Amino acid sequence: MTVSKDFICVIIVLILEGLLGLGLLYRSGVLKSRLSWFVSVLLLALALGLRALLFDYETLDYLNFLSRWVEFFREHGGFSAMRYPIGNYNIPYLYFLALFSLLPMDDLYLIKLLSTLSDVLLAWSVLLLCSRFTKSRPRLLAAFFTTLFLPTVFLNSAVWGQCDSLYVAPLLLGIWCALSGRPVTSMILAAVAFGFKLQAVFILPVYAVFLMCGKLNWKHLFVFPASYLVLVLPAVCLGRPPWETVTLYFGQTGSIGSGLNYNSPSVFSVFTQIKNQKAAAAVAIILAFFYMLNLLAVAFANRKKLNDRAILALCLLFAIGIPFLLPHMHERYFYGADILSLVLAFSVPVYFPAALLVQFASLLGYHAYLKMRYLLLMNYGAAALIAAFALALVCFVSSLRTGLPKSRKRKS
Repeated sequence: MTVSKDFICVIIVLILEGLLGLGLLYRSGVLKSRLSWFVSVLLLALALGLRALLFDYETLDYLNFLSRWVEFFREHGGFSAMRYPIGNYNIPYLYFLALFSLLPMDDLYLIKLLSTLSDVLLAWSVLLLCSRFTKSRPRLLAAFFTTLFLPTVFLNSAVWGQCDSLYVAPLLLGIWCALSGRPVTSMILAAVAFGFKLQAVFILPVYAVFLMCGKLNWKHLFVFPASYLVLVLPAVCLGRPPWETVTLYFGQTGSIGSGLNYNSPSVFSVFTQIKNQKAAAAVAIILAFFYMLNLLAVAFANRKKLNDRAILALCLLFAIGIPFLLPHMHERYFYGADILSLVLAFSVPVYFPAALLVQFASLLGYHAYLKMRYLLLMNYGAAALIAAFALALVCFVSSLRTGLPKSRKRKS
């Protein structure tokens, strides 16, 4: 039996990613016994091994887009091709595709290895954010490994070869940093998240909440554009037009499609018979904007009562409500809600049903894309999201009723 060089490389990289996961767990202080070490090694090996078994699976997204973009970089000199307007992903991810075009390895494996690496970082970010609410080492370990085995996380990276964990991981780390008194680092991470995916805007409104409750001040806001410029500067140095590079997302708005819904459990999975789609899309965008403003207004009115749990609930309300109302949403656009609902579940276990509901809704879209048929109509997913939204809202209101954050309570 001949073992290919690509297979050996995949195993080596996965071992390194597993060691990184163990290092992050050790640094987080959750590996305090031999049993915890043994279980962690076993579960990491299982999570990464299962992913490797599916690395050969090719989706239409890979065949029609990712593979062609890598080939374009390969034919035009790797990083030198950054000067061309290629693909509809933002600059930081294109750096990786350019690098992959130069490596003597199957680009499908490289793409999925990158996504797997970001899965490990995502699991760590979930652990850190949960640590704001619980110090239970078993629960934090469970949060870490549940993230790695979460169906949408597993399918997104190992099967689909997508990179949604690349933007959600820094987003969660940024939220943790803001809650932990690291505003500059938080703003840098927010810029990194936005740099990888435009969908970060579904959760970024929470930074207005951080301003309201004193986690940030207005001077920290300048870190965001500065960090974003640093991310795209190499592409400009390689010949890409500066204005086109900075405003890349504005040029991509037409690439998401003109349909009101793409296998997403959004409001348009309920209202499907709409004749004037342009008018409906415009109304939906306005509603999503006012929904965001209303949440921010409520947060501002209760800014002195905002504690970490209330802010976490707000994050989930943004992650569910904004893409739920917007038109042109795709299957994976509730990925942030998938992860934030999981954080809420492990932070405040009574809300575990919210994670199950969001996961159910997202999986319906994943099934529709990967299997090219519906398991259930997407309006079932929309109903599940509405129920999850209600739970997140209950969490937010109940958190406000607990009183001021401990750091602000008056001494008796």
